[in-house]
Amino acid sequence: MGAAELLALCLVLAAVAWTEGQRPRAVKVGALFDYDSTIGRAAQLAIELAVDDVNADRSVLARTKLDLITADTNCSGFVGTVQALQLMEKNVVAVVGPQSSVIGHVISHFVNELHVPLLSFAATDPTLSASEYSYFLRSTVSDYFQMRAIASIASYYQWKEVTAIFVDDDYGRGGVSALGDALATKRARISYKAVIPPDANKDVISDILFKVNMMESRVLVVHVNPDTGLRIFSIANELQMMTGGYVWIVTDWLAAVLDSSKSGYPKNMSYMQGLIALRQHIPDSAAKKKFISKWNTAARKRKIASGLNSYGFYAYDSVWIVAHAIDKFLNSGQQINFSADTRLHDSDTSIITLSTLKIFDGGEHLLQQLLLTNFIGLTGLVQFDSDRNLVHPAYEILNIGGSVPGLIGYWSNYSGLSVAAPETLYQKPPNMSSSAQQLSTMVWSGGSTTKPRGWVFPNNGQPLRIGVPNKPSFKEFVASGKGPDNVTGYCIDIFNAAVKLLPYPVPSKFISIGDGIHNPKYDDIINMVANNTIDVAVGDFAIIKNRTRIAEFTQPYIESGMVIVAPVKQSTSSAWAFFKPFTLEMWCVTGALFVFVGIVVWILEHRTNEEFRGTPQQQVLTIFWFAFSTMFFAHRENTVSGLGRFVLIIWLFVVLIINSSYTASLTSILTVQQLVTGVTGLDNLIASTVPIGHPAGKFIRNYLIEELNIHESRLVPLNTIQDYADALNRGPKAGGVAAVIDEMPCVELFLSYHCNFRIVGQEFTKEGWGFAFQRDSPLAADMSTAILQLSETGQLQRIHDEWLTRPSCSSDDSGLGPSRLDLGSFWGLFLLCAMICLFSLGAFFVKISCQYSRYSSSVAAGESSEASPTSPAVSEVHPTKPKPRRLDSFKDLMHFVDKKEEDGRPIGWANSVPALGLREEGPRPRYSSSILSFENSCAILEAIFVSDEGFRSHAAVHSESPVSARADQGDVLHSCPALAERWIGLSAADRFCAGEEVMAAGSSCVKKGFDVEDLLRKLHMSDVEKEGVLLAKEGRSDLSVVKWMAVGKLLSRKGFSAESLKRTMFAA
Repeated sequence: MGAAELLALCLVLAAVAWTEGQRPRAVKVGALFDYDSTIGRAAQLAIELAVDDVNADRSVLARTKLDLITADTNCSGFVGTVQALQLMEKNVVAVVGPQSSVIGHVISHFVNELHVPLLSFAATDPTLSASEYSYFLRSTVSDYFQMRAIASIASYYQWKEVTAIFVDDDYGRGGVSALGDALATKRARISYKAVIPPDANKDVISDILFKVNMMESRVLVVHVNPDTGLRIFSIANELQMMTGGYVWIVTDWLAAVLDSSKSGYPKNMSYMQGLIALRQHIPDSAAKKKFISKWNTAARKRKIASGLNSYGFYAYDSVWIVAHAIDKFLNSGQQINFSADTRLHDSDTSIITLSTLKIFDGGEHLLQQLLLTNFIGLTGLVQFDSDRNLVHPAYEILNIGGSVPGLIGYWSNYSGLSVAAPETLYQKPPNMSSSAQQLSTMVWSGGSTTKPRGWVFPNNGQPLRIGVPNKPSFKEFVASGKGPDNVTGYCIDIFNAAVKLLPYPVPSKFISIGDGIHNPKYDDIINMVANNTIDVAVGDFAIIKNRTRIAEFTQPYIESGMVIVAPVKQSTSSAWAFFKPFTLEMWCVTGALFVFVGIVVWILEHRTNEEFRGTPQQQVLTIFWFAFSTMFFAHRENTVSGLGRFVLIIWLFVVLIINSSYTASLTSILTVQQLVTGVTGLDNLIASTVPIGHPAGKFIRNYLIEELNIHESRLVPLNTIQDYADALNRGPKAGGVAAVIDEMPCVELFLSYHCNFRIVGQEFTKEGWGFAFQRDSPLAADMSTAILQLSETGQLQRIHDEWLTRPSCSSDDSGLGPSRLDLGSFWGLFLLCAMICLFSLGAFFVKISCQYSRYSSSVAAGESSEASPTSPAVSEVHPTKPKPRRLDSFKDLMHFVDKKEEDGRPIGWANSVPALGLREEGPRPRYSSSILSFENSCAILEAIFVSDEGFRSHAAVHSESPVSARADQGDVLHSCPALAERWIGLSAADRFCAGEEVMAAGSSCVKKGFDVEDLLRKLHMSDVEKEGVLLAKEGRSDLSVVKWMAVGKLLSRKGFSAESLKRTMFAA
């Protein structure tokens, strides 16, 4: 080791030695508790054992010892304050205690001023908080968590009200205040607070418990001091309050008393059976078992008669918290110094020496070290959260009974109620859901395992006061003055049936409210419930928002949304009823559209479709016939063009919609009723200015004014069913009303008497009728359960049928006639159809324009060819025609449009006839071989099979010249390979699929003298012969005719009709 390293080591050792020399040999720590109390006896021995263990442990405080100074508070606030001041005079750096919250409140003011941390192991009052007392630190579980545990137990057993019995001091008041807040989060409350003075004697406690016994709640929470609490149960037992039906929930003071009693129960306390008690949960550990053994051994040596309770564990850990904090305080180089408070000085006239009270200079730093505590003690993990509460607060839930208390579960702020120890749940995700809350079976007072109801009727001799409305109408719902209870009706029967299902008797008394002449105000009756004038309101009371704020309603026993009633009249038959479904405008537009579509289809079809041609009169008739026959889908004219079919498809869809709508509307007009006033629904009624009737006294008037913004002047109150009918029959013009708004059950009953009225529109609110109880009344929940049971068994429906089902007319508004159909219902459909028609017309005229342009060019070319010289032979056959004028006028265009499409094709095909030396008319001419040359034969085939326009084939095949190109002219098809390929590519079916008319045209070719023997031989004669054999079987043996029939079929397949063939070639 070098000199430098040796020097550094020496410096370190010197610093350690200097530091050790600076640490005090002892540090004074105070302890405040009551020596002769249940908690104090356990805590005193535990604190002393903890100091011994700290001083014996070299890992804590090293050579510094804890010097413990204890003081007896004697369960007195005054004595405790004096003892605390005396501890401060001895320059203690921290105080462990006190055990009383009352004393804790007092001395916390002193420690705040003197900067001495106060660490309490038993002061559980939640109001002792760091926000008010910065040097106060609670080393046990606050009652804030204990009251949350009690609220969870009440919620688990579905108790909504509890009675709190507590001692009248800071401890009792602070705990009960926290209990009220915790119950509020569970939708429960403290119904009565029984305050017991700290020095109350037996008579005082007896009077208090007697008052408690008069209350309806039977869930009693007892939060008192351990040393006086047992007297409460002794007196309660004398008052017969420890029997079945009572639920006693006791805070952790009882567990401390029982744990401190080595026999388990104090003498003569066998009646304490079936109670629920809470105790701080101390996890099992080896250290805990070792401490219990050490404590019991020391207690025997000191002849301590009481046992160890949970507060003893927290007192033990409190000493270790202080020890760890002081150790860190000294290790950080801090010194324990005190300085005088200049505000305190002695007085010559007083013997109290206030100057001895000094401020601990390192108090704030020591407090911070206390808040950073983190170690495993006897009570588990010792660590403080941001609110200066111990982390992981938990309680054991005990069932007091038998020789020792039974454990039925745990509560922790991490997972709520559970049957598993909290420390086993900290490794799992927290689950506070209601379904996850669990407790074991509980044995209640009286030895029953059935959960007590938790409440009874107040034991003051008064029956349940039931208020019922006494009104002049709708007595089927509730009526006063009849029956064994002086009331009858549908609502009364349901209430009585539900009461019979309750597991306890309910003495009751019905009270009529109202004079029977006018309807009472229902809101006033609900206010009587809230003001405790009556206990429950029974009748047709709707459950609405404003009422639920002041009263507790049961489950609805009937739905009661609001509806509108209006008068109707039966429709009368009319000779002209078939005009009513459509308005005049609708009729005109529909008829115009029929004509328009007929014209559009005629334009698209007449150039290509023979069925749309003829004289002008015939074409006009065709337009109208076709258009209106589509109304019944009975049109016989076929459409052949694509645009025509497209328009027709859309139009037939439009016609289908129009027909269906017309039929439905006409059926309704002829068979259903019509509204008299014109009111068709809520929106229509609000927008109008007509008067509106409503039941007097109900909430409906306020709803119409406040929610629907209907002016008050329009509202007419009505009392009876007859008032409803009279007002509706008179109508708005005669001082009546246009409609009445009421609840559905009342309207259904009204319509059962009057059939000339109907419900208009739909139900526009959703309410229900229920029984109104006082807020948080437990009877409301039981009655709701009973109503559900009535519904499930069918008894609710049977009562309804008994009172409200009677022969009546239907109240359904489906019988109300609809309005006439106008153009607004169909304008979209009509617009679509019109756009399709216009589009098709546009496409058609574009096509016509192109065809007309080509046609004009061909006419000009034809005129030029006629002006050129021709051969003599040709001029003999075709004399020169007069020159046609050019097609350049609009009239010519219209003439072209009116032509059939074959007639309007380019006329170049006609020039081929003179060029071939053929004539169209006259007897069979002579011809020279030069005319029937090879090229001419090829031109004939070109004209027949591959003409672009198709008309040349007609002229070439059916000309009067014989087409007899012989073998010396060569093989025509072989010389025209392109023509042969086109012909051979046609299937046999394509070659022979023409109709009888074209075959007849082929027969006329034979009569004219045309010989096509050679031509057919060149054109796959085998196929023609097959067709000839088939036709021969039908009696047609003339082979020439057969062959020409085959040619006719071919021409038909290529699109040439027999009519055009005859008109063009065989006019002669």
